[in-house]
Amino acid sequence: MSTWIVTGGAGFIGSNFVRQAFATTSNRLVVFDSLTYAGHIESIEDLFADERVSFVRGDIADRDAVRALLSEHRPQAIVNFAAESHVDRSIDGPGDFVRTNVNGTFELLEASRALLATFSDEDRAAFRFLHVSTDEVYGSLGETGAFREDTPYAPNSPYSASKASADHLVRAWHETYGLPTLITNCSNNYGPYQFPEKLIPLMIMNALEGKKLPIYGDGGNIRDWLYVTDHCDAILAVLKKGKVGEKYNVGGNSERTNLQVVDALCAAIEAERPARSNPALKDQGLGAYNELKTFVKDRPGHDRRYAIDASKIRRELGFAPQHAFESGLRLTVRWYLDNAEWTSAVTRGKYDRERLGHATRA
Repeated sequence: MSTWIVTGGAGFIGSNFVRQAFATTSNRLVVFDSLTYAGHIESIEDLFADERVSFVRGDIADRDAVRALLSEHRPQAIVNFAAESHVDRSIDGPGDFVRTNVNGTFELLEASRALLATFSDEDRAAFRFLHVSTDEVYGSLGETGAFREDTPYAPNSPYSASKASADHLVRAWHETYGLPTLITNCSNNYGPYQFPEKLIPLMIMNALEGKKLPIYGDGGNIRDWLYVTDHCDAILAVLKKGKVGEKYNVGGNSERTNLQVVDALCAAIEAERPARSNPALKDQGLGAYNELKTFVKDRPGHDRRYAIDASKIRRELGFAPQHAFESGLRLTVRWYLDNAEWTSAVTRGKYDRERLGHATRA
């Protein structure tokens, strides 16, 4: 039985990956997570009943903790989801992003290099270090075109700059030290277990409670949306068949403006819980969820458009997403409706859906 260490495995994408890997592989899964505001043991604790899944609380930037983890478990793969990931928070406090995303990745790479020095040639050849990154490292697109794996990096936020730095470290550790690395750069994820500071879960919760639906700027910023389990399938494919030293873009082929996303969400919520039967709207004299939309001041450095060219992973590894945006959105709305206790537990005392990222230019 192979052992995989999943850093950040109690976060949004990480917890979905742990569930997917548990269901579709026979591997032992060790979740390593510091349980910051966006990491929640509630997202995976039901899996601990099986001896194949275990949890270690720790910080990837803690050298001693990382070295001890790898020494004890001697994994065949490390999948690095651990990251500070919210652009607005990176504007307010960039230091945390540098510490976790840059320094933490460095510590993982160095610990992996030390571990491989103790492996046999066969085990060294089988080892994989997969670093999960973002399309935001490429910067902002114009009205046409899409990010390819060879698109030059041009990050515009502290978050994307920290992820770009981590990507470069991973690539350098392969080129310099021969570490068997892989990098994936994904588009915007959505789905179950996402902390409600992000657009889609925030809008779902606010709409259900009759609160304003804040839309940055003119609502015309475009993202390519990827259902989270599709992303997890892509990562599993890269682990299984990806070429060492390569990077793979993962997208959902679902470009939408933020305004289109909010409108689609309002329609999906209406289908599940009609506004006319929601007291939070009736008390305000509102008859539709889209009447809650409000435009607010844009955030600094807001990239206008992202789009992913995912032809490489489709051509070389046979991966294609299985969820259209509308069907994935319906699944997401239903999950949040059915899991109000999870949402309440993970936000209590940590986040009151306040606006973040107010910093202005000097």
